[in-house]
Amino acid sequence: MVIGIEKGKTVDSRIFHNFGMVRPEGYRKAQRLINLANKFNLPVFSFIDTAGAYPGKGAEERGQAEAIAQCIKNSLNATVPIISIITGEGGSGGAVALATGNRVIMFEHSIYSVISPEGCSSILWRSADNNEQAANSLKLTAQDLLKLNVIDEIILEPVGAAHRDPDSMMISLHSSLKSNLTNLQKLNSEELIASRKKRFINF
Repeated sequence: MVIGIEKGKTVDSRIFHNFGMVRPEGYRKAQRLINLANKFNLPVFSFIDTAGAYPGKGAEERGQAEAIAQCIKNSLNATVPIISIITGEGGSGGAVALATGNRVIMFEHSIYSVISPEGCSSILWRSADNNEQAANSLKLTAQDLLKLNVIDEIILEPVGAAHRDPDSMMISLHSSLKSNLTNLQKLNSEELIASRKKRFINF
């Protein structure tokens, strides 16, 4: 089962995809797909590229926080392997909702954090001027997160980043997914659930 967040490439496609900011309906769709994967014993691959969940008034009225929480809960209790791949941005609870996996993998130049540097700076210093200091403190790079055991693996990118050579990135991604899935398929459903919960308790 493949679940992904599409951000778009052109201005028009980014507007169409809401800049990758998922609404409550998107997280509820992800829940349905995870439940379907459980029913048919399918592993789940989730691809994440979002600055965070959509924070608009309408999304809040339709239960954005509840949809994210239920998505995390569904992922934690899934009886099949879940592998999450952060391809660009992994921002806030909007990313965690789909990154509640047995394995979390990041592209070399992607970022993953509880908040954006600008948001962190505006909260701590009442200004976005300290965003570089905030970014350094957040430890949001793949290299930092691997050292902190927040993620499990980094997929190296070609010179100029992943979009410069999609074919070689697909080969690297395929190799990583195949290796991780092979290892996870050795675990039974109870072990998969226990390993996911242990991971998040350790955080």
